Amino acid sequence: MTILHSQTGYVQWSRWAEVKAMTLMTRNSRIRPQEDHWVPLSDLMTGLMMIFLLVAIVFMLQVKKNEAKIVEAQNRIREIATHYTDLRGQLYKELSEEFKDDLPKWRASIRPDLSIRFEEPNVQFDIGAATVKDAFKATLISFFPRYIKILRSPKYAEAIEEVRIEGHTSSLWKNLTPELAYYENMRLSQERARSVLMHVFGIQAIRDDETIRWIIARVTANGLSSARRLVTSEGTEDFIGSQRVEFRVRTAAEDQLSKILGALGR
Repeated sequence: MTILHSQTGYVQWSRWAEVKAMTLMTRNSRIRPQEDHWVPLSDLMTGLMMIFLLVAIVFMLQVKKNEAKIVEAQNRIREIATHYTDLRGQLYKELSEEFKDDLPKWRASIRPDLSIRFEEPNVQFDIGAATVKDAFKATLISFFPRYIKILRSPKYAEAIEEVRIEGHTSSLWKNLTPELAYYENMRLSQERARSVLMHVFGIQAIRDDETIRWIIARVTANGLSSARRLVTSEGTEDFIGSQRVEFRVRTAAEDQLSKILGALGR
């Protein structure tokens, strides 16, 4: 009886153990897929965090690179501005010294923006005409060779981008509307600037090949009509003063600054 009871208990325990094992297997089979699901998800999150970290690092490096680029451009702009400001000051001083005795008799003036203004229209052209008068021809023969000699000196020659011969008029034109008067004055100012250009090209003192090549590369004729007319101290148009010829120097500073700003934008 004791042995039978023991066998019966063993069998019952075995069945219990078997049932328990099956229960655990079933439970594991249900839980396992969930565990398998969470493992790759955590790996994905880790990967994303690494990507975000790399993007942040690249962005920070790019910001630092741009900051260094901006600082470099600012320093270069400052150097160019200082260089050309000094150069303009030197050129203004040298031109003023060269022409100080002539400017009063020519009714001309030189300005810090490197423009030389011939202010007596009756000496330059007849009313409504574009032919250079003899008195102005004599002035140009004295002025232009000395002017070009200074501009072509080694310390200025490469820094000068353009020498503009500008024709200016007043806003008046008899019996025309302001718009049509502007058109006619544009034609007249262009013809006058061109006439001055043709005359200075013919001056014998600048007829060597090297000087002519330099002039052709830089000297231009520009008619501006009444776009830059002068005004009196009372604020009204100076009809006489507005009719003038100007020689204006433009340095290469603008082009160099444009290149720097263009490179900064890339």
